[in-house]
Amino acid sequence: MTRQGFAACRANLRTEDDIKVLAANRQAGHHYFLMERFEAGLVLTGTEVKAARGGKVQLMDSYGEVRGREAWLVNAHISPYAHGNRQNHDPMRNRKLLLHRQEIDKLLGKTREKGLTLIPTRIYLKKGRIKCELALARAKKLHDKRAAERARTTEAEAREAVKRSQRT
Repeated sequence: MTRQGFAACRANLRTEDDIKVLAANRQAGHHYFLMERFEAGLVLTGTEVKAARGGKVQLMDSYGEVRGREAWLVNAHISPYAHGNRQNHDPMRNRKLLLHRQEIDKLLGKTREKGLTLIPTRIYLKKGRIKCELALARAKKLHDKRAAERARTTEAEAREAVKRSQRT
């Protein structure tokens, strides 16, 4: 196979799933009902990009907000870059999210509803760009969390019972 043929084969193998997750908010699924998901670009400085590529991102208490027809990521923590200088970034600054105008208008209308909020579920690298996945979410009540835990427990017990019956 020629060099050009090999490169063409590699290009065909790359799919939409060719992403590298830099940070995930795994608690979001436990605390919220995640409904609609949106992909947004992030406006970052140079040292933020280097720190994010190194996996120094936390989404624990962060949320999305629509202010003045612009979307913002609030309370996301990107640690200062280790080899940065005096121009290093503030770790907790608000970061602008890049969305289409129709998506921002839709989110503005939805977040004004009672109980709906924007939660970042993960930050990932896609085709060399850092993206943020936002989910429109409604908070779970305590009884919802208990019911979900009960369902997980019964499913795990059923799977274990099936494994035991297959062994004998």
